[in-house]
Amino acid sequence: MPGHKKSSVVSAPGKVLLAGGYIVLDREYSGLVFGLSARINVVSHPIQPTQGVHLTEIVVESPQFDDDSWVYGYTPVEGGGGVKVTQLDPGRKPFKPNHFVETTLNYVLSYIVSLPPKPSFTAITPAKFTILADNDYYSTSSATPSSRRFRHLGQTISKANKTGLGSSAALVTSLTGCLLSHYLPASVFDLSTPSDRQTLHNLSQAAHCAAQGKIGSGFDVASAVYGSCIYRRFSPSLLSSLPAPGTRGFGKAVVETVHSSSWDQEIRKEETDLAKGYKIRMVDVTGGTATVSMVKLVNAWREKNKTEADELFANVEGKMKVLAQALKSGDEPGTRKAMGEVRRLMKTMGEKSGAEIEPDSQTKMLDELEGLEGVVGSVVPGAGGYDAAALVIKDGEDTVNRINKFLEEYSQREGVKARLLDVLGEVEGARLESWDGTRWEEL
Repeated sequence: MPGHKKSSVVSAPGKVLLAGGYIVLDREYSGLVFGLSARINVVSHPIQPTQGVHLTEIVVESPQFDDDSWVYGYTPVEGGGGVKVTQLDPGRKPFKPNHFVETTLNYVLSYIVSLPPKPSFTAITPAKFTILADNDYYSTSSATPSSRRFRHLGQTISKANKTGLGSSAALVTSLTGCLLSHYLPASVFDLSTPSDRQTLHNLSQAAHCAAQGKIGSGFDVASAVYGSCIYRRFSPSLLSSLPAPGTRGFGKAVVETVHSSSWDQEIRKEETDLAKGYKIRMVDVTGGTATVSMVKLVNAWREKNKTEADELFANVEGKMKVLAQALKSGDEPGTRKAMGEVRRLMKTMGEKSGAEIEPDSQTKMLDELEGLEGVVGSVVPGAGGYDAAALVIKDGEDTVNRINKFLEEYSQREGVKARLLDVLGEVEGARLESWDGTRWEEL
């Protein structure tokens, strides 16, 4: 196989599920998801071995965190098994695994070396991959915004507080894209082509589900790959019978699965956009109460009340479609009404199931936000809970200033920390980035 490029940079966006929480888990229904301007970037760097020394190592680093880098060895697996990746102990204690990174490496490297017509282990050579996340992926206790795009967080990755923008899906997607772009020639993988974007989607879904230990809906990966869309999930059976990494037949099975004609997800980008003059903004709330097992609660309620639940699910999907059209056309009254209906239906789902999808504290904050001039509508996105809110607002500095002033007052009054993130809704998915070799600390 031809030699790989010297360096590649791939980024993938975060996500916000504006409408479709819980229903998107069922293939009968779809959800409205927007990509976000906050991106996770992965940069590849070839490692030049010392003369006479043969290395089979891949280094993955996340330099925004304290002491967070991972070194992996890779070995071929007989019988079409692809590659087995094993974390090496560089002598530092404690030993820190990164399950998402290691699983992605196992899947993507096994895919690369198993590609026909001539599978080849020599396609993989030593390299370093640097992960850089935009600041809005993590909450900060600092009152002063960072002027740098990639802030050093001063703690290990395990202790960082996420803001719920879909960091794991964006990480797996950007790392998958960077590995493919680094090791494969453009004639084999080109992210700009629809067929290879589909390859990125399918392979990222497989790796992300394996890392999570469950076959989720996949809307977060779909948004990381394609950006904003109306999404209907793939059939879970597609990924239910893959062998384990490191076993015979794994690499061959990954290739066959990724290129299977059975992928049946629907990704409708043409129905999603945001009219000029409007923005999607995210509110991060820290200090709220954690939520647990909400999906289990909703599923249990639905099993016992199927007719009622199915009617509510269908109503949510119907309002989601109305909202998508209103956002695209710039219908402000229609957007306000549709977002209000989505909120009402999700609040009802929570009350009936016992899941705190829109807790009373969030209802209070959203109702007050919607009373501000320039705020068109609001929702508790995705699965809901206490720690985030999504707003559709009129574009303008005055609107943002009013929201920031309100959130400062609300935080003091309610004993939480609510802040408007810099991140914006956007429609573009994963992409190749240009990089001039500037050190990350200078960005």
